[in-house]
Amino acid sequence: MPEIIDLSQEIYEGMPVYKSLAQVKMRVHNTHEEWEGIENSSTQTPATYKLEMGEHTGTHVDALNHMAKEHVGKSIDTMPLSMFYTEGICLDFSHKGLKELIDAKEIKEACQKANEVIKTNDTVLIYTDHYRKHFNTENWSNGPGITVEAARWLGNQGIAAFGVETMSPGVPGISNKEVHHICGEMSFTHYENMVNLHQLPGRGRFRFVGLPLKIRGGTGSPVRAVAIFE
Repeated sequence: MPEIIDLSQEIYEGMPVYKSLAQVKMRVHNTHEEWEGIENSSTQTPATYKLEMGEHTGTHVDALNHMAKEHVGKSIDTMPLSMFYTEGICLDFSHKGLKELIDAKEIKEACQKANEVIKTNDTVLIYTDHYRKHFNTENWSNGPGITVEAARWLGNQGIAAFGVETMSPGVPGISNKEVHHICGEMSFTHYENMVNLHQLPGRGRFRFVGLPLKIRGGTGSPVRAVAIFE
């Protein structure tokens, strides 16, 4: 039996979202009592919920049209599904502190330490343990991130995507905007707000799946990302 490791955050009202992005709102839309015509019931059991949230909520993937205005038209529904169904590796950067940068030299060293090679169309997950240390605290938005040079180096390896535990792939105000631009320029993407990455290092390659919703014109999508060990 394959082992499936869930890499996705829960979605719930009041959860942290990045800066000015849409807050999550969730309320009961229909109840079973309503459907069954029961009036003045002492219980209200949810039959359906109404959700209001942005595309970039929780564990999500960015579409290329999110990266910069010149990529208009490259929406999430136009991106090939093969980008979200790949082989994957996870590299250990759990020693990194708040707002620390990860450069290409460090990624190469982490590959050597893990005896891993980044292959074409891989998804490379970057474990920093930031989720377990700082989720929903005052430092949640202050996580580590990759440098501009590291993003370009990853792009030159021909990856499909990389993934981080933090709310942004780069460090805001230092590299984050530029990392997004490089992803768009080089036609690869990234996942944000991943969890359970501590379960992956040292175990070798795995099947990575992070399928997005088919949102017409979407700039990204929540995903149920998983790592599968056969």
